[in-house]
Amino acid sequence: MSSELETAANPARLKRVVIEPLSRVEGHGKITILLDNDDHVQQVRLHIVEFRGFEKFIQGRPYWEIPVMVQRLCGICPVSHHLAAAKALDQVVGVDHLTPTADKIRRLMHYGQILQSHALHFFHLSSPDLLFGFDSDVARRNIVGVAAKYPDIARQGVLLRRFGQEVIRVTAGKRVHGTGAIPGGVNKAVTQAERDELLEDIYHVIAWCRSAVELAKRLHLTNVGLYNSFGAFRSNLLSLVAPDGGMDLYHGVMRARDSNGDIIFDKVDYSRYWDHLTEEVRPWSYMKFPYIRALGADAGWYKVGPLARVQNCDHIPTPFAEAERCEFVDFGSGQPVHATLAYHWTRMIELLFAAESIKGLLHDDDIMGDELVVRGERRERGVGVIEAPRGTLIHHYRINEDDQAVRANLIVSTTHNNQAMNEAIRHVAKRYLDGRKLTEGLLNHIEVAIRAFDPCLSCATHALGKMPFHVELIDAEGQCIDTLVKSSLERCP
Repeated sequence: MSSELETAANPARLKRVVIEPLSRVEGHGKITILLDNDDHVQQVRLHIVEFRGFEKFIQGRPYWEIPVMVQRLCGICPVSHHLAAAKALDQVVGVDHLTPTADKIRRLMHYGQILQSHALHFFHLSSPDLLFGFDSDVARRNIVGVAAKYPDIARQGVLLRRFGQEVIRVTAGKRVHGTGAIPGGVNKAVTQAERDELLEDIYHVIAWCRSAVELAKRLHLTNVGLYNSFGAFRSNLLSLVAPDGGMDLYHGVMRARDSNGDIIFDKVDYSRYWDHLTEEVRPWSYMKFPYIRALGADAGWYKVGPLARVQNCDHIPTPFAEAERCEFVDFGSGQPVHATLAYHWTRMIELLFAAESIKGLLHDDDIMGDELVVRGERRERGVGVIEAPRGTLIHHYRINEDDQAVRANLIVSTTHNNQAMNEAIRHVAKRYLDGRKLTEGLLNHIEVAIRAFDPCLSCATHALGKMPFHVELIDAEGQCIDTLVKSSLERCP
């Protein structure tokens, strides 16, 4: 590592490959790869080139506005920010336990979000690579190509996402940027008509989710040599789990395992997350680098998200998803699976868990109750943590006596995965990039590694297909020796 850093510190002597922007991800970012004169990879960096500033925007605003404001971080996962903020502000208004109705409506909203987001990522953003191959024709390596070649798969992806969005609409008021969660509870119950409408489709949805797990599993097992080695690296794992160790994506305690699966810490109250996690700032990215305090920055970074959660929990409390979890764990032969592409398999297991959880909540009469809000003794600080589709999401606020936010700290899922994503692209670049000839398929290999994490690089905007993709290979003397420029479907010299 030290020699790599010493070499990379003098970039004038290195060849530079730049991939900008990344495609089929949420937000804007770029990758730089530095090569020596023998074309060996010396440094790989994922740069986040947007600055959000939400931690500053929030300051001075009344606390009850925050759950609605923070949704503007993202148009794909606004519910996750909405609920994480609401959970933090529950503590500010003195509430440790919501009413059963409020708790279950929020859970229903959250699992609708998990369902629609996982469906979007797998079917729309990643399935073109997985179904056609990383080097396949770029003109068909997209959701339109999937719809033409595999219409049933594409249709199920669309319908799954639509159902998840309907669950969000019923619980939050709108499919995007709703207002359902408020400090201390929720502002609407579910009506009988709304419940009946969702129940009509839920069994079809569960069947489609089971098919999605089978598809992801089959793709992995029939390409096991590639899928197990592509961008694979060992790391720690972090997530919330239920107090009994089961999977719970809405609430729980913090648990971390090392790369061998051994517990680093467990049953940690997330309201003091800073006792165990901290962040490092690096000058070349707007995104921070979190790590586990006890292990230090070099050894303490970790993965979050589906691959971490499915292996960090002791069981999944729904029957179909638990059976699939057991099969995945058996695939690892007693050791954690560290294959980056296994994110897709575990993501579909969570998709199934979300659907089964929605079914259980729809059959619970509490969601139609009328006790929606509680209040307690006012406090000055609140921390809300939730398992967003992409991983652990932390919202932390301090509120003054005038009900204004004076401090905010947000650690989003993609920030937790920052170092892991850098490691993945470094491994892929060292294996596939020879430094002499650039091809679109070669560069797509690097993007495939990033897409597996389902990153939200800005948590704000999404400009898919509307920006050029411009890559230059510069030799040690500063001369451009190869260039690639493309739009969404075109390549030109």
